[in-house]
Amino acid sequence: MTSQTTVDATGPADKAPAATPGPAPAKGLRGHPWFTLITVAVGVMMVALDGTIVAIANPTIKADLGASFGDVQWITNGYFLALAVTLITAGKIGDRFGHRQTFLIGVTGFAAASAAIGLSDSIALVVTFRVFQGLFGALLMPAALGLLRATFPAEKLNMAIGIWGMVIGASTAGGPILGGLLVQHVSWQSVFFINIPVGVLALVLGVLILTDHRAANAPRSFDLLGIALLSAAMFCLVWALIKAPVWGWGDGLTWAFLVVSIVGFVLFALWEKRVKEPLIPLALFRSVPLSAGVVLMVLMAIAFLGGLFFVTFYLQNVHGMSPVDAGLHLLPLTGMMIVGSPLAGTLITKVGPRIPLAGGMALTAVSMFGMSTLDTGTSSLVMSIWFAGLGLGLAPVMVGATEVIVGNAPMELSGVAGGLQQAAMQIGGSLGTAVLGAVMASKVDNDFAGNWADAKLPPLTPAQLDQASEAVQGGVAPVPKGTPAAIAEKITGVAHDTFISGMSLACLVAAGVAAVAVFVALFTKRGVNADAAGAGAGHI
Repeated sequence: MTSQTTVDATGPADKAPAATPGPAPAKGLRGHPWFTLITVAVGVMMVALDGTIVAIANPTIKADLGASFGDVQWITNGYFLALAVTLITAGKIGDRFGHRQTFLIGVTGFAAASAAIGLSDSIALVVTFRVFQGLFGALLMPAALGLLRATFPAEKLNMAIGIWGMVIGASTAGGPILGGLLVQHVSWQSVFFINIPVGVLALVLGVLILTDHRAANAPRSFDLLGIALLSAAMFCLVWALIKAPVWGWGDGLTWAFLVVSIVGFVLFALWEKRVKEPLIPLALFRSVPLSAGVVLMVLMAIAFLGGLFFVTFYLQNVHGMSPVDAGLHLLPLTGMMIVGSPLAGTLITKVGPRIPLAGGMALTAVSMFGMSTLDTGTSSLVMSIWFAGLGLGLAPVMVGATEVIVGNAPMELSGVAGGLQQAAMQIGGSLGTAVLGAVMASKVDNDFAGNWADAKLPPLTPAQLDQASEAVQGGVAPVPKGTPAAIAEKITGVAHDTFISGMSLACLVAAGVAAVAVFVALFTKRGVNADAAGAGAGHI
């Protein structure tokens, strides 16, 4: 590995970090690197899967529990809000008390919360336990990265992170397929009950296999005020992003939460300079590669998760596919992530992260541009080409950005670094959905009335126009019951054409974000702190 200088989070920027003694060679199952990877992958799979699998169940939950549309939105929002707000704090908990214990608690709590959701008979209980799922998921995710960092030697770490990223990508993309099958053939409760056997398996494997690795200079205290300030700032930021599509970007409430968030981050930064053992030592960000990795993760999530949000509506509402069929059409994306992630890990080990990351974001930009050309008549083959390109482009970014962030952080802050990585992705996803959603809404609002008039359809009142425009933003044709077939066909054509114009613009913006990320990737490099990871680990 090339010798490089990085920052010690507790000292001057030019001071190289002290090497942390690695674990003793693994004997048998306990502490074995590859079995450790399998164990954490099983746990992480639950969290990643629940990010998308539940979306398919939402309509059935709404009907079964008599919930409103706003209530159902909180099934997803509550989960992501709890996850995003607590990830960094959860990483600190792992650094303080040990990643093994934190991982096991996260797995147990996540599975228990899933069981509670399946047994719930009201939407309030479902949302409440979804929040608990997010909290326990936040414990689990950074701890998994901390365990990999401590167990694998530097020359194998990228491959391990590649497989870890592959599991996350495959679980995220496979969620709609599995969710559709379970809801269609079993029940919406089964979407949550499936986490119970997976959680039990992860817990048993964790007890038998995982060993705890703590850095000699691991934190011994908690920065409680720092935790409060960061949590409040993160909450206000994510809350504003979630509510902006409802309130509007120009609304005073949206800007009030954004301003409070900025003030919170400023106060947090000022406090971190004063406290003896800060939650996030700000010197960590003197490492340009680490900072670039965090920014890259945000930009990648904006382009990927924001752009992909509209594709599911495109497949189901414009092309009329079932949820299962829509999920199957996304298999090229999933497949390329599964194949590309471990290959990316090997490539990054050989040549470093800079070229694969820049190349991956360039391919992502090209693929998002290609997705901007999709229309009502696009064939499945053409779709597959762009979806496959997107998956292949994202694979090295998921792996490389994670390695850059975690590898450029000191060993004793590996949990915090893992939390940073996941928080960056959650914020980027929320930001992408909110911003690209605003782009879509603006384009549809601008075009819909003119397209409706050009088609010589009956005039609409302002209230009817607003209602129809909102439906079109989801790709739904606002055809009233009893409408003659010829008129219904015209309305459907106008709705789909208008939706596609909005989706195309959103994908172009996503492509532009990905293009910017290419230049950010040029500031990344391999983390010298990874050299201390897993030193002496056996049975690789």
